[in-house]
Amino acid sequence: MARTEKQQLKHLFDSSKHVLIAFAKNDKGDALGSALALKEWLEQQGKQIDIASHDFVVPQKFAFLDGAEHVTPKVPHLQQLLISIDVKDAGLQELSYDVKDQKLQIYVTPESGFLTRQHVATSQSDFRYDLVVTLGAHDLEELGPLYEQNANLFFDVPVINIDQDIKNDHYGTVNLVDLTASSTAEVVTNMMINTSARTMNKKIATALLTGMIAATNSFKKEHIKPHSLALASKLVSMGADRDFIIKQLYQTKSLSTLRLWGQALAHLSFDESIGLVSTAITQKDFATSGADEQQLYDIIEELIANSPEAQLTLLLHEHVTPEHNQVHAILHVEKMFNAKEILSPLGGYGNSQQASVTLKGVSLEQARERIVDAIKNPVE
Repeated sequence: MARTEKQQLKHLFDSSKHVLIAFAKNDKGDALGSALALKEWLEQQGKQIDIASHDFVVPQKFAFLDGAEHVTPKVPHLQQLLISIDVKDAGLQELSYDVKDQKLQIYVTPESGFLTRQHVATSQSDFRYDLVVTLGAHDLEELGPLYEQNANLFFDVPVINIDQDIKNDHYGTVNLVDLTASSTAEVVTNMMINTSARTMNKKIATALLTGMIAATNSFKKEHIKPHSLALASKLVSMGADRDFIIKQLYQTKSLSTLRLWGQALAHLSFDESIGLVSTAITQKDFATSGADEQQLYDIIEELIANSPEAQLTLLLHEHVTPEHNQVHAILHVEKMFNAKEILSPLGGYGNSQQASVTLKGVSLEQARERIVDAIKNPVE
């Protein structure tokens, strides 16, 4: 008889020893909170856990979350190359190595006689991880280089896909996709409660409630279900401090962020023909405000919240240390558009709601023109 979803999850978690938790770069805090909670939950069960998200740097407003600093910007080495040398007859006197022209040279000196290539064999170790958990990723491509550079891992190792979006491709070995949930954090919370609620503590509850609040703009988004509010209340009863979390996410903004927000407003424009609100941040703006690129995601959220007439919201900025005039763009769209499809022809990645792209050798205005053209003239 086939296993139920709950039985499959339990089997995969129970049989794993080293788990990789992965989420997309454009996460707004939902997947981050979910990942930190899941890490704590699985570590209590004796598992070794790593969390990775492409080019991840802890956003200032999420720095209060315990463990956020341990999220890595890339996947650590996946396998080891094993080199076996038969020294049964020749013995071993000395072993040394050197690196020349980016090539590893290994020197093996036998006690007697000689060693040849016939004495040498190579093999690969097993993958570092025996389970992957993805959070809030509609498809594997949304993970960007994290997936592209480690594709064999995602095909050879079981994947638990946790999400709440109808656009999810159900690419996992087990797909925990709840379309009624308000956030990925809500799906993770329900999974923990249904599996082993007794292992949930204040640290886990805080991370999960942070994810839920970040995903729903403090439960102000449309179509929030009563069961989502009830679950948030349950997390508060487990020790999560809702007022503290809201203060960190929405009421604590540095002076540099406020200055950068002022620069963004000064450059704001509206293309009524396509409903596009856009702004651009220059290197000079960064220098004047004292802000950095990580604070841009706060700005895109402010633009979305304060531009109800916008169908598309575009934030462009020059990289602080550009190569060939690099311009980075973040595009957020409403339901009638697909951000990933718009930016994919330009090399962008993300999901249907929000995607990013880096364009080289262009000015801010040239980058804007390319993206506007992609919006108006989508590739069939």
